Amino acid sequence: MELDAANVWMMVAAGLVLLMTPGVAFFYGGMTRITSSINMMMMVFSAMAVAGLVWVLYGYGMSSGDSVAGVFGSPLSQIGLAEAVAQSPETLISIGYSATFAMIAIALIAGAVADRAKFSTWLVFSAIWVTLVYCPLAFMVWGGGLLSEDGEIWEFFGPAIDFAGGTVVHINAGVSALVLVIVMGRRARYSTPHRPHNIPITVVGAALLWFGWFGFNGGAASTVEQAGLIWINTLVAPAAGMITWIVVERIRSHRPSSIGCVSGAIAGLVAITPACADVEPYAAIIIGIAAGAGAALAVEVKNRLRYDDALDVVGVHLVAGVIGTVLIGLFAVPSEGSVGGLFYGGGLSLLIAQIVATVVAIVFAGVVTWLIAVVLRRTMGLRIDHRQEMRGIDASEHAEQAYSFEHTDRANSLR
Repeated sequence: MELDAANVWMMVAAGLVLLMTPGVAFFYGGMTRITSSINMMMMVFSAMAVAGLVWVLYGYGMSSGDSVAGVFGSPLSQIGLAEAVAQSPETLISIGYSATFAMIAIALIAGAVADRAKFSTWLVFSAIWVTLVYCPLAFMVWGGGLLSEDGEIWEFFGPAIDFAGGTVVHINAGVSALVLVIVMGRRARYSTPHRPHNIPITVVGAALLWFGWFGFNGGAASTVEQAGLIWINTLVAPAAGMITWIVVERIRSHRPSSIGCVSGAIAGLVAITPACADVEPYAAIIIGIAAGAGAALAVEVKNRLRYDDALDVVGVHLVAGVIGTVLIGLFAVPSEGSVGGLFYGGGLSLLIAQIVATVVAIVFAGVVTWLIAVVLRRTMGLRIDHRQEMRGIDASEHAEQAYSFEHTDRANSLR
C-alpha cells in the first residue's frame, strides 16, 4: 500500500500534537515557582512517556477492542499492537496519532498539583489514570462504547458530537485535576501569592500549543472543506478567547496580563476542540468569547472557594471544555448522520445529548480518579514532606535547580 496524502497529513498532525505536550511543559514550567519548574517539566515529560508505553502495550486495545459492557475495549485485543502489525499495518499511523491525545491528556493534569506531588506516585498515577480513565472514556466516545453511535446512551438520548476531544481530553483532564487537588490538599505555601517565575517561557509554551492545535483538531479531517473549516475555527476561537480575557482583566483590574492573554487563547482552543468541524466561524467566535469569559470567571471562583488548582487547569480545561461541548447543541450545522443544533432547526435533541455526554464524562472521570487518588494516598502517599515542600520540590525530588546563580554570587562576593 502506497503512502497517500491523507496518511502523510495524519503523520504531520501526529507530530504537531506530539509537540503540544512539550508546549505544556513550557506553559506550566514558566508559571510555577522558581523552585518547582524542573519538577513541573519532569512531570509533563514523564507522563508523556508513560502514556506512550501504556498505549502501545494495551491502551489502544482498551480504547478500540471488543466491548466490555460498553465501557472499555478488551485490553487483550492489541497487546503490543501485535495484531495491528500483522493484519493491518496501515492503521499504525492512526494509532500513533491517537497515542498523542492520551499523552497530552494526562500531562494537562500535572499543572493542578504543582509544588507538592511526589514524583514516584505521579508516575504510577499516570499509568493507572491512562488505563482506567482515559482509555475507557476514549472507547465510550470514539471506540464503539456507551456514548458512540452504537452505544446505549446514544440510542436513548441521540448522537453527541465530540470531534477532537472536548470530553475525552479536556473535560476528562479538568475534572480529574479537580478531584486530585481536593484529595491532595492545598500547598504548604498556599497563603503566599503565587507568581510565575518566567512568563516568557509560558508564552512560548502557549505559542507551541496553538501551533500544534491545528494538528490536534485537523488531523482527522476527511475532506478539504472540513479541513478548511477546522483551520479557520482553530484560528478565530482562541483569538476571541484571548481578547475576551484581556477585556475582563481590563474591567476588573485595569491591567491586562500576559498570563491572562495566553490563558484566554488556550481556553478558546479548548472550547472549539469538540466543535471545530461542526460550527461556522461566527459561532466559533461566540464559543471563544464564552470560553474566555467563563474560564476567567472560574479562576476568580477558585480563589474564593480556596481549592488549590495551582495553574488553573480546572478553569481553563474543565470549564472551557464544558462550554464548548454544550454549545455544540446550539450552533452545530446539520450534516449527514447528525442533526443540527437548536439554532439550526434541530430542536433540543442535540443539546440534550451534549449535556448528557458532558455529565457522563464528569461523573466517570471524577469517580474513578477519586478512587485512584485515595488508594495511592493510603499506599504510596500523594505528596512530599512539608519541609521538602518549603525547601522546594526541585531540590528534594530531583536534586536540581532551574537556574544556577553560582557565578553571579561569586562575582558579587569579590566586589
